[in-house]
Amino acid sequence: MPAQRFDFPNPRGERLAALLDLPDGTPRAYALFAHCFTCGKDVLAASRIAQGLTRLGIAVLRFDFTGLGASDGEFANTNFSSNIADLVAAADHLRQTHAAPQLLIGHSLGGAAVLAAAGDIPEVRAVATIGAPSDPSHVTHLLRDKLADIQAHGEVEVTLAGRPFRVQRQFLEDVAHQKLGERVAHLRKALLILHAPGDETVGIKNASAIFGAAKHPKSFVSLDDADHLLRRPRDAAYAATVIAAWVERYLQTRAADVVDQSPVDGVLVEETGGGRFQQRISAGKHRLPADEPVASGGLDSGLDPYSLLLSALGACTSMTLRLYAERKQLPLERVSVYLRHAKIHAADCAECETKTGRLDRIDREIVLRGTLDETQRKRLIEIADMCPVHRTLTSEVLIKTSERTAGTN
Repeated sequence: MPAQRFDFPNPRGERLAALLDLPDGTPRAYALFAHCFTCGKDVLAASRIAQGLTRLGIAVLRFDFTGLGASDGEFANTNFSSNIADLVAAADHLRQTHAAPQLLIGHSLGGAAVLAAAGDIPEVRAVATIGAPSDPSHVTHLLRDKLADIQAHGEVEVTLAGRPFRVQRQFLEDVAHQKLGERVAHLRKALLILHAPGDETVGIKNASAIFGAAKHPKSFVSLDDADHLLRRPRDAAYAATVIAAWVERYLQTRAADVVDQSPVDGVLVEETGGGRFQQRISAGKHRLPADEPVASGGLDSGLDPYSLLLSALGACTSMTLRLYAERKQLPLERVSVYLRHAKIHAADCAECETKTGRLDRIDREIVLRGTLDETQRKRLIEIADMCPVHRTLTSEVLIKTSERTAGTN
């Protein structure tokens, strides 16, 4: 399954490191994942759940909050409110480059963050939390030995999960003023709460408090004996499967996303609505995606137009050689065709009639496997130029364009 690494700006202009896990083919929906306190986008729970969801057709964006992982900024300057702002910025980036997230997933304090951010992302239809606290100030128990020092000195270095972090008094003040219960009560999104009854980091009472504050539709699923960080692969895989099955009824599917499986006369190319350039190609009963590379503004979810053109020439070349070899009973075992496309200066092409400007050049290399003699090999290379697609590309082509009424078969 493909993945894209990139960064996007937070409200203060700092760059946040992100990873978009994509399914094979067109995503059914996009999700945004918020990791646990002091964790990062590559924590095992996040990566395993993202992989599980992509196998089920849902793309997942995960990123490092400000000051964590590969993101810019100082952790000491962040707080729960800045995490919410980071989430909204991530949703804005998804909306601009792909499609807005319909699903928010948050693990631990990230679960509290997605509950707080959901109201600021209008396209969100469902929220799933994993081991989330019902009050963001719950994280202060991790700092209990240093709380007095933080209050007295304003900023203190603490050790969390074996790593040093600087925490400021403003962090404590920010979490103390959050009113998450009110936000949950006015969520107006479908809610799924996943929590392990034996979670020793965030107790099960937190799940009860969130469930009690939320309005329907709401659901609770026990994670049985899973630990807080879902260290066992099967626990993360189970969470991903449950989330994907639960969210199915809440995803909004655009009419353009419904794939008509009836045979198509000729070739139909239509936009999917995923990203700037993603297309769905239908030919007869066959379907395949087309797109542009990430560097060109696409999702890299399918072949780009020139790759499709080279594919047509390569396939036609190989088929033509196979037909000829069978007709002449040649010992041709396997054909491989390598193709590249480039724009070159016409002046650099001695055999071309065009002498000014630039022209298209296709390099085609053919590998012939089998006990062929030199005469047979030479003849097969000559036959390659007789491929119908080759002839089309090298002959005068008339393309007539007209407008067709939408919905016409």
